[in-house]
Amino acid sequence: MTTFVTGGTGKTGSRLAQLLHDNHHSVLVASRSGSVPAPFKGVKFDWSDSSTFENPFNVDPKIDKLYLIAPPIFDSLPVVKPFIDFAISKGVKRIVHGSSSAMDKGDIVDGKIHEYIVDCGVDYAIIRPTWFIGEQNLQLVREHLLILPDNFGTFYVSSIRDKDEIPTVAEDGRVAFVGVDDIARAAYEALVADKCLDTEYYVVGPTLYSYDEVLYFLNSHTRMHCLPFGLLQVAILLSNLLGRKISHKRLSHKESQSFWETFGLTQDYAAMLTAMEAKIAHGYEEDITKGEGVIVGRTNLHDYLTANEKLWKQ
Repeated sequence: MTTFVTGGTGKTGSRLAQLLHDNHHSVLVASRSGSVPAPFKGVKFDWSDSSTFENPFNVDPKIDKLYLIAPPIFDSLPVVKPFIDFAISKGVKRIVHGSSSAMDKGDIVDGKIHEYIVDCGVDYAIIRPTWFIGEQNLQLVREHLLILPDNFGTFYVSSIRDKDEIPTVAEDGRVAFVGVDDIARAAYEALVADKCLDTEYYVVGPTLYSYDEVLYFLNSHTRMHCLPFGLLQVAILLSNLLGRKISHKRLSHKESQSFWETFGLTQDYAAMLTAMEAKIAHGYEEDITKGEGVIVGRTNLHDYLTANEKLWKQ
């Protein structure tokens, strides 16, 4: 039996495909061109071209599991729904959907897909990661954008390197930034489990930070274990590491939307990201870490920033 991985050359999809391959599970990887890196088997699949929806099942009729990453458009359910229906008709028995912590069942975008999958009558798991730590290929981020794209290795590179700032509407709210490897691991476990629990899983990082806390580290190189927990805040981390002052620029909602639009996102999508980031300011992401159904990843933001400080050097 085979798992079909949409977004297979993207952030979590590529890691998931590697996990499946390394553990001797059959995997078929989607890409818009049909080309994928060795040792994977690829197939041409394009959300904007429904004629490609049959391709995976023509290549491998034994597909019975699906890892679903929706296209980065605001109204994605009408695009995704026909493929979900077709996949189930071809024998898919389990769907693992990569959503986000900020999208509840029934909400816009991935929340609508979540709701639809629940009602499809197949095994399912909804993977809901919090904001990402990093991904250093901006083109992949644009093509395979998950709902929460907060990547210190992409979206904030130029603002940190060239302007000494991180622009957000998060205020003093805290986030347990999560690594893509941890998200892929959660998806893998849901796909290969003997019994799928038909539920949602929040995936978070091991430590909560505000943006000011992160910048403290980049400014002064202070070791995290030397800081009191209340001071473990992204502007502070970055400032410690880089040896220059990096500021957390507190944006208005209008300014934030304009920031996201500079990456080629539509107005609707940019407004949605702004609204979700604003939830951080009200404690939404911090509250998630205290609830049930939470998977705590191993990737630490401190270690990521230390290993990648060259990205933000002037």
